Amino acid sequence: MKNWAGNLEYSSADVQRPTTVDQLRELVAQAARIKALGSRHSFNTVADTDGTHILLDALPQEVVLDTAKNTVKVSGGISYGALGRALEEKGYAIHNLASLPHISVAGAIQTGTHGSGVNNPSLAAAVVSVDLVRASGELVTLTADDDEFLASVVGMGALGIVTGLELAVRPSYEVRQRVLTNLSWEHALANFQAIASSAYSVSFFTDYSGDTIPQIWLKALDTEAPLPDLFGATPATAAMHPLPDMSAENCTEQLDVAGKWLDRLPHFRHEFTPSNGEELQSEFLLPLDQAPAALQAVRELAPKLAPLLFVSEIRTVAADEFWLSPFYQQQSVALHFTWKPLQTEVEAVLPELEEALRPFGARPHWGKLFTPGQYDFASLYPRFEDFRALVQANDPSGKFRNELLDSVLGISAATHA
Repeated sequence: MKNWAGNLEYSSADVQRPTTVDQLRELVAQAARIKALGSRHSFNTVADTDGTHILLDALPQEVVLDTAKNTVKVSGGISYGALGRALEEKGYAIHNLASLPHISVAGAIQTGTHGSGVNNPSLAAAVVSVDLVRASGELVTLTADDDEFLASVVGMGALGIVTGLELAVRPSYEVRQRVLTNLSWEHALANFQAIASSAYSVSFFTDYSGDTIPQIWLKALDTEAPLPDLFGATPATAAMHPLPDMSAENCTEQLDVAGKWLDRLPHFRHEFTPSNGEELQSEFLLPLDQAPAALQAVRELAPKLAPLLFVSEIRTVAADEFWLSPFYQQQSVALHFTWKPLQTEVEAVLPELEEALRPFGARPHWGKLFTPGQYDFASLYPRFEDFRALVQANDPSGKFRNELLDSVLGISAATHA
């Protein structure tokens, strides 16, 4: 069994697809090593195990809206696309979506996945409660009133298998999407925060070479008036794909045509099934006020990066309070790298890129390619030692851990049962 990109073959000895939560609890209680897999849209071994892999898609799939509380209860294995359709039928929405609507809710939240917008926090920020199966097989529900809630929502699967989540919802809303082209780097660096704040969600697409940023995608609420001029960038007159040579037919509608939130906030349509095995991804999150200097540092590496890149996307994300969220107490800029499927070459250049971003306090996305040894995680995450202690207390035998998590947490693999 492989991941979404095909760059990783999982090492599990067994795969189980429980049909009830009680079956899942029994499997967890009996296992020496066990991990859940969602949509497998990860590019590293964060979800790998040499024991049993659990697939959640056979569990009862629920979307239960509570209009009195403005929340929705969902199964962990459901995709954001399916959730969005179910909510829209009832006239409701969530605050943001990632680029692809095909990813699972639980997996995206556990790894700190996000959309864009200076005032839009990550997808995890919508979580009101989380249901998870502990290493003992116990099923617990954690809310903001529980001490372990802020550790468990973005937890890389280290504190349990998520079976359900309760998310905050809001009334449905409309978004207009337009694309601008050829923004000069000079203006982008001098006015980064103004440009990033010019719409509800803003994405820049570049390979860091040349004097201009080829595309800026603006997703504005229908009530927002667009800036009359975005520092000389030119409005696109036809729909565009983030990659210049690709057809836009699978992208969400552009050209300022208003549409429902779920049909504009992702870059790609829910009806479009993404291809597998054609790319790798890395992402680094750092303080928003460091964006101009960090981007200039990355630009200096363009001769090495551009030949390996399909494209890089630059976004912004508001702060949250989850202990291991890359946005913990930090309004952030997100530098996302979509690499060509050249893993050896990408892994060779990653340490140099990470070193260039180190002075800016960059935190890696937990589900994408990075070099664990390049980071002092305790200095990047103020609650890191608390998280580490909680993992050891809840899972002393390392049932939910693996080589990557051991490396991140600084825990010896010898503690595995």
